[in-house]
Amino acid sequence: MTTPVCTGASRAATATAAGHHVPYASFSSYVRARGPVLLRTARSLTANPCDAEDLLQTALAKTYVAWERIEDHRALDGYVRRALLNTRTSQWRKRKVDEFACEELPEQGGVPAPDPAEQQSLHDAMWRAVLKLPDRQRAMVVLRYYEDLSEAQTAEVLGVSIGTVKSAVSRALGKLREDPELTPVR
Repeated sequence: MTTPVCTGASRAATATAAGHHVPYASFSSYVRARGPVLLRTARSLTANPCDAEDLLQTALAKTYVAWERIEDHRALDGYVRRALLNTRTSQWRKRKVDEFACEELPEQGGVPAPDPAEQQSLHDAMWRAVLKLPDRQRAMVVLRYYEDLSEAQTAEVLGVSIGTVKSAVSRALGKLREDPELTPVR
């Protein structure tokens, strides 16, 4: 025995068999005949068999409402398949967001974001300290760390050797480490 695809349609079929008047007896017989094929189509559109049954039931409900307007009943499968596809597309577009109520707010993850005022203050202090460096050391620090050039590129831009860049940058960083404005940062 197969499980009825649409409970409303199976009830209608039962009512017809019992001699009661059903508005669309042809709809009931269509669902009984084509239900398994249409369910396979619905299953191809969803990952979950239960969702496929819900999708088919929704599409059949839309078909039932439009039953009188459907002129060519030989094209019913196409009509229902289009209803399946349109319904599934609408479900994708709605993208359900699950929200769960909880007693406590979740903890904020990670390190709290630094205060923008403190960041700006540190940035200003760093630039003041860089401006205190001799011109050549300042140029090398700016090219190496602010322009992100390699030691070889810095040497090429300034027309000096790589060793000169290394030693000058090392001395400049030593001066920056000892700058009293930058002491709280360490």
